[in-house]
Amino acid sequence: MLSSEIGSTGVSLTQLGFGGASLGNLYRVTSQEDADSALDQAWASGIRYFDTAPHYGLGLSERRIGTGLASRPRSEYVISTKVGRLLIPQVPPTELDPEMFVVPGDWRREWDFSRDGVLRSVESSLVRLRTDRIDILLLHDPDVSGIEKAAETGAAALIELRDQGVVGAVGIGSNSSEAVAELFSRADIDLAMLAGRYTLMEPRGADAVFEAARGRAIVSAGVFNSGLLANDRPCPGATYNYEPANPQLIREANVLADICERHGVTLPQAALAFPLRNPAVCSVVLGMRNAQQVAHNVKLAEAALPRSLWSALEDRDLI
Repeated sequence: MLSSEIGSTGVSLTQLGFGGASLGNLYRVTSQEDADSALDQAWASGIRYFDTAPHYGLGLSERRIGTGLASRPRSEYVISTKVGRLLIPQVPPTELDPEMFVVPGDWRREWDFSRDGVLRSVESSLVRLRTDRIDILLLHDPDVSGIEKAAETGAAALIELRDQGVVGAVGIGSNSSEAVAELFSRADIDLAMLAGRYTLMEPRGADAVFEAARGRAIVSAGVFNSGLLANDRPCPGATYNYEPANPQLIREANVLADICERHGVTLPQAALAFPLRNPAVCSVVLGMRNAQQVAHNVKLAEAALPRSLWSALEDRDLI
């Protein structure tokens, strides 16, 4: 599988990355058997980039990825995790996590982008990941934390860790193009993970990011816009940005699907391939819950798409 290096950091990412939110029981339970098989299949398929976060299942995703990769040569894979949501024991514990993950509520999240908070988060993540280093460290959603100057404070801590050699590359992970573009312009970060803003549905949604990046790397996540573009045709109840898609969005997705079909391509194949046409995008991260999903995503990524598809989309001013 092709890989791209992030600037001069020495960190290289496979073009398809393993998104670990589903291993944290996002929306529903992922069995341990499925989690293990997903990681095994990803490795067998050549995926060597694995993304996770403490937020995902209150640490469950990190633990599963750490355990699943523990027997692999550490020099052969890249892990990215995130800081900003510090995990604190929940006393008394609640039956379930109140957020999107189906896990016991024995921990709670506390926003913290201070230097001390970042260091504490990294220390805990290293334990859960069963590793002695983190390849990529990202600020996680500082724009929604409600903390003034969270991105600037957190970035300073991350840059310090990078300059000390504790982590290989640093950046921001966010759904907000504005937040990413602003941090690119203010801080010496290496990359950004931008979710849901550079897609077939939003081809101009990241213009400000690419302008501010000035050669720095972008990892695209959420390329299916949380579900709308995940099937050959939008399914009943399809979601966009984690909410039910309105009729206009459904119509627009069907127009894209019509064009794809005329060129022998599926909508998910085009949605995955679209961001990788941009040389600034070094990897696309997809959520994967079991071995079948991994195999499906790898097949999507390996599809050869005709130039005529992109010409048709350009002629319609859709990309």
